[in-house]
Amino acid sequence: MTHDTPPQPLYLGAAGFTQQAPRAPLSQLPPLSLYIHIPWCVRKCPYCDFNSHTASPVLPEEEYVDALLADLDQDLHAVYGRELSSIFFGGGTPSLFSAHALGRLLKGVEARIPFASDIEITLEANPGTFEQEKFVAYRKLGINRLSIGIQSFQQEKLQALGRIHNGDEAVRAASMARLAGFDNFNLDLMHGLPDQSLEDALSDLRQAIALKPTHLSWYQLTLEPNTVFWNQPPVLPEDDTLWDIQEAGQALLAEHGYTQYEVSAYAQPGRPARHNLNYWSFGDFIGIGAGAHGKLSHPDGRIVRTWKTRLPKDYLNPAKSFQAGEKALTAEELPFEFLMNALRLTDGVDSALYPQRTGLPLDSLSTGRKAAEQSGLLQVEPSRLAATARGQLFLNDLLQHFLT
Repeated sequence: MTHDTPPQPLYLGAAGFTQQAPRAPLSQLPPLSLYIHIPWCVRKCPYCDFNSHTASPVLPEEEYVDALLADLDQDLHAVYGRELSSIFFGGGTPSLFSAHALGRLLKGVEARIPFASDIEITLEANPGTFEQEKFVAYRKLGINRLSIGIQSFQQEKLQALGRIHNGDEAVRAASMARLAGFDNFNLDLMHGLPDQSLEDALSDLRQAIALKPTHLSWYQLTLEPNTVFWNQPPVLPEDDTLWDIQEAGQALLAEHGYTQYEVSAYAQPGRPARHNLNYWSFGDFIGIGAGAHGKLSHPDGRIVRTWKTRLPKDYLNPAKSFQAGEKALTAEELPFEFLMNALRLTDGVDSALYPQRTGLPLDSLSTGRKAAEQSGLLQVEPSRLAATARGQLFLNDLLQHFLT
């Protein structure tokens, strides 16, 4: 499991929303992405709250690919005439699947929805699943980006996190990715780990930088409900240490040419994850697979979120529906839904994107926007919607200005 997964919706009202003109039809539809969830892992990590399940010795690859394509078929009516700008295989550990299975899936997807000529196709992978021949085969399928779940290079930290690989395997995974033909890959790294010191965290970061990934996802470990760590909390660093790690780590990344473009995402010039940028700019994405979420805009102005059946056994059961639910977002929900994504971006978004993606006039944000600007959390810049440096640190506080 790595960090690049679709944002989960929050269906809440908007305090900073001013009732004005009704929503207009969308002048143009946003880019379209596809998220494919592969829910199996070798072992469930104690910090993980994602929809992942311990794999049996033999995975139901063929049955699951059949189900994914049937699931996609049910969403096609909503995306007719559009093309895919990106695909992301998330999990779980998608690299547990064979190249044959993923190849059949990609062919099936392309037969249903055209691929953009420069499509970005990302596969999440864990070091413990790397085999050179397998990853060469992945690259030949057209998969052109990897997201490798490292988390740490230090053995005691990896053991505490329940990871199946060691530090040497993590280093080799990056080298093998490059040898397999991947010139674009992300390393997923965590900080604020149990008993982690400032030097421990910077050592991990220096090792990651030395491997020259094009992208780094660097984020703090948090204790989430329904995880082992939530019920049996480990000893985590004090707040002062966490702050020191954040400041020193950001300076180190900037020194080596990694620009922070999102709360926990850093990239070399021209290498941000296009799939993730589509999420944060309130783009559209189909979600297929057990527990996958989707969000689709319609020309008449409707914006609909969907979620799929969560348990793999239910998802594979022909008697059960793939879709577990859907919700059309109301005009009152849209300001927060848009901003909880857009304000994660370091530079925010052009203000014109708000009416373009929501069908709402920009002045519908005026009440919340003014309060957020006065609090020093939102930049006073009419042409952009962007958090200040302080707003980035206190994003939840910033978003409160757009909630009831």
